[in-house]
Amino acid sequence: MAGRLLDGGLGHPRPGAAGHPGANDVTLVVPIRDDQSGLAATLDSVGKVGAVIIVDDGSVRPVTADQAPGATLVGRRTPGGPGAARNTGWRAATTEIVLFVDADCLASPDCLATLLPHFADPRLAAVAPRVLTRSGAGTPAWLAAYERRRSPLDLGPHEAPVRAGSAVPFVPTAALAVRREALERAGGFDEALHFGEDVDLVWRLGKRGWRVRYDPSASVTHPARGSASGWLGQRYRYGRSAAPLAARHGRDVAPVALNPWSAAVWGLVAGGRPAAAAGLAAGTSAALARRAGSDRATARTLAGLALTGHVRAGASLAEAVRRAWLPPALTLAAICARKGRSWAWPAVVAALTVPAAAEWMTVRVDERPDTGEPGLGGPDLGLLAWMTLRLADDLAYQAGVWSGAFTARSLGPLLPRF
Repeated sequence: MAGRLLDGGLGHPRPGAAGHPGANDVTLVVPIRDDQSGLAATLDSVGKVGAVIIVDDGSVRPVTADQAPGATLVGRRTPGGPGAARNTGWRAATTEIVLFVDADCLASPDCLATLLPHFADPRLAAVAPRVLTRSGAGTPAWLAAYERRRSPLDLGPHEAPVRAGSAVPFVPTAALAVRREALERAGGFDEALHFGEDVDLVWRLGKRGWRVRYDPSASVTHPARGSASGWLGQRYRYGRSAAPLAARHGRDVAPVALNPWSAAVWGLVAGGRPAAAAGLAAGTSAALARRAGSDRATARTLAGLALTGHVRAGASLAEAVRRAWLPPALTLAAICARKGRSWAWPAVVAALTVPAAAEWMTVRVDERPDTGEPGLGGPDLGLLAWMTLRLADDLAYQAGVWSGAFTARSLGPLLPRF
């Protein structure tokens, strides 16, 4: 029962003080290439562990012993990418737990102590902290403000199981504690993937029956990109990873997952038949409510869930337009406009702008209860600036998705999942 609650996200573990690995059972693996400026701070932030392995992935100026006192230095002659560097590191480790931390990350004082008790669960393969954004060297103020709220590495304040299709579908290896046995059984990282290798590993672990968890009560900070070009380039490369991930994991990479009834409702809306869409939404909600029999309270709850599901499906479709489907959406809007359906262009514009505007309003009133910190990004960015950055973020990712799909000659990363 406890396992089903954990796997369903209905319960969360609170491990005891004993029965789990300690700091001496951990090997810290830090992959690095041509940027040693933050290495010492990273090592200091993690604290004392059983062993430290620095993997230099073909740096022009390799890491030296005085930059990482007490660490084992492993050099790769030619760069192989982050997956290859991490594989080199964990295979040289002998401890039960491997902690991957990027050289530019800073761990909170209690990060490791918070993560390790999770390994009391013998089925747990990995656990990740929350990755928050801090201003990097030379980061523009507007970009730092945006990244504090919209970093793709920050998966939010709520703990969760990690698997494809869940509220937290992946975790980054910017900071990740992994059981070495699980890495061995999964074969480590796929070295052919230079982006998305962490997503691939987590999904393969889940398919092998392992658990992966996200615990935001532990955290690390990661520097924001130093320029607009670096920021957009990162998003583009993330988008390009969708095609190779789709080749390995199929519909798990779909830009949107829909209930078929919700898809039909919004299909009628897109076809210019809102009355029929409203009738179908009401009918499916009533059909679900009838399952409650004479229990009227449960019937109302079920009907509300069904209607809410249809609304949320619309929000998911809008996100898919912004991050994957803009070319076909523009084509459809042009066809509809030629047929006199004037609502088509406003619908596309709404999909591109309304969610960002609503998000900005949430940001402005957001307040972290633990520190009283004001809303992340809202006070620093006006509505127009926020919407512009949000759209640029999504379109850069979408450009990567289409580029990767074209290179792979596959529609896999563009197709929905029902």
